[in-house]
Amino acid sequence: MIPFILIFLTLYAAMHALVFWGMYPLLTGHRALPTLAWAWMGLMILAPMAVRLLDRNGYNAAARSLAWVGYSWMGMLFLAFSLLVIVGLWHLVALALRGFRPSLPLLSPYGPACSGLVLLAVLIAGIYGFYEAADLRVEKVALSTDKLPAAGQPLRLVQVSDVHLGLLHREEALAPIISLLQELKPDLLVATGDMVDAQMDHLDGLHEMWQRIDPPLGKYAVTGNHEYHAGVDQALAFLQRSGFRVLRGEAVTVGGLVTLVGVDDPAGKSSQNETALLSEGRNDLFTILLKHRPRFDDKSAGLFDLQLSGHAHRGQIFPFNLLTGVEYPLQDGIYELAGGGLLYTSRGTGTWGPPMRVGSPPEITLFEIVGRGK
Repeated sequence: MIPFILIFLTLYAAMHALVFWGMYPLLTGHRALPTLAWAWMGLMILAPMAVRLLDRNGYNAAARSLAWVGYSWMGMLFLAFSLLVIVGLWHLVALALRGFRPSLPLLSPYGPACSGLVLLAVLIAGIYGFYEAADLRVEKVALSTDKLPAAGQPLRLVQVSDVHLGLLHREEALAPIISLLQELKPDLLVATGDMVDAQMDHLDGLHEMWQRIDPPLGKYAVTGNHEYHAGVDQALAFLQRSGFRVLRGEAVTVGGLVTLVGVDDPAGKSSQNETALLSEGRNDLFTILLKHRPRFDDKSAGLFDLQLSGHAHRGQIFPFNLLTGVEYPLQDGIYELAGGGLLYTSRGTGTWGPPMRVGSPPEITLFEIVGRGK
């Protein structure tokens, strides 16, 4: 844990240093402004650690207030850092090509003009990011299969993922999710990890809100990495009190229509064998693999019809999606898999860290699976 904290603080401080350098032309001429800016940045560098300490020692109100400020600042800082890096890279490219293309404009990342434009762009993008984080959307996916009977209505399967209930996100964040689920009236509800992100005392009363959703085919969930960060025992207790059956390396048949196979997140360091589970639970029913991280195991090819995942948030804040896309190329929407089957990756229903989204609106996913007959 200590090495991770040191690496985080080093990187976060380096980002602050670059942004301070980029914004410095706006601070010159004012004796106190540079000192005040560094004092503020120093506080914000330590804010994530301070939030954890306040929370653990029972100062919940102070921890939540500092979390809102500190994590919002983190999002703004990332936007400023990204813009300065982009401008700096353009400046270097333009200099390198100056002999071939003298008409290429030079955009220096250091100067009052660039600083002012970056500041304006960050404010606009940041304010929009708070709006987008609250713009919960329903993504509809129509599927057909010969593993469901042709007669009758389509199977309405709804997926939520990465809600991150906890210190920042409580009743006010969960209420619109529950309201939308009540409108959708799913036959089956699944949660693909990271439902919680806090100590249990931040979750009081939230399980009662989840109990308002009672699909005829039930509610199922799998663990994500944050269930382990928050404490897996309390996370499982919350999910179970909320009415979810947590699938931890097991396969179940639901309503005689579909088979659900759920696996734990690797953060739990379990020894579950995904391919063996799928093979053991294999039958003629439509098979859905619930797996938090959007990775496809080649050994499982052809053993399931649909994999549902989350985790990556599609980067949550542009251009971070370019980095998450390196680790998780299948990070947004539906993909056809080699050997048959589909993988759908949700952008996530909530936020983690900065309470904002830019270029990655939150979603609840509705799958309408139509049977073609056996």
